[in-house]
Amino acid sequence: MASATDTTIILVHGFWGGAAHWSGVIRELAARGHTKIKAVENPLTSLADDVARTQQYVNQVDGPVLLVGHSYGGAVITEAGDLPNVQGLVYIAAFAPDTGESPGGLSQQRPPAALANVVPDSDGYLWVQNYHESFCQDLTEEDAFVLDVTQKAPLAGTFGDEITAPAWRVKPTWYQISTEDRMINPDNQRMFAERMSPVSVLELAASHASLASQPAEVTTMILAAAETAAAETAAE
Repeated sequence: MASATDTTIILVHGFWGGAAHWSGVIRELAARGHTKIKAVENPLTSLADDVARTQQYVNQVDGPVLLVGHSYGGAVITEAGDLPNVQGLVYIAAFAPDTGESPGGLSQQRPPAALANVVPDSDGYLWVQNYHESFCQDLTEEDAFVLDVTQKAPLAGTFGDEITAPAWRVKPTWYQISTEDRMINPDNQRMFAERMSPVSVLELAASHASLASQPAEVTTMILAAAETAAAETAAE
């Protein structure tokens, strides 16, 4: 019989951070006995490139997968997630676009507080200025400085890439809302959660970097999703 520990949890980062943004969650998962974990390192060069890389990770797993996306990583799992061994999708303060929607278009409709701090460079990459106050105001200055120095900038065009077939319409979902988010408007997050009718919604008084500032709470949600998804699969 399938159990949550049989599920490989694949963590998908967003803009302005790489796989290491999940370090707190990875440690929490391991401490609670769940070690079947992978963290994708996406190129952030286009939605198609990031979806292809994420699907490569999924296809390398012989067994069930739970996809977890933070920020723009939510758009990636939305487009990448309709694969046979994907049991469910977990969104952590993340975009969950519908068909024809893009992260950039959704941000223009409901601008986040720090939108003006996202600026392009001369090579066409987008960077976050005032990173601590914009992205992770609930982390220490030291931790925020490390994230700032190591931020992974996306190509600007990636913001406008549209979803073609949202996996949240066909897979079980879970959504975590960050109520103090300055990078994705919390009203957008509530809209995403409402229209996907998730199994559960968790609201945290957190910045955009809830995976770093409240990893224990985020991990509890991920493990609950893994357990529910495994139980539903076993019942089929």
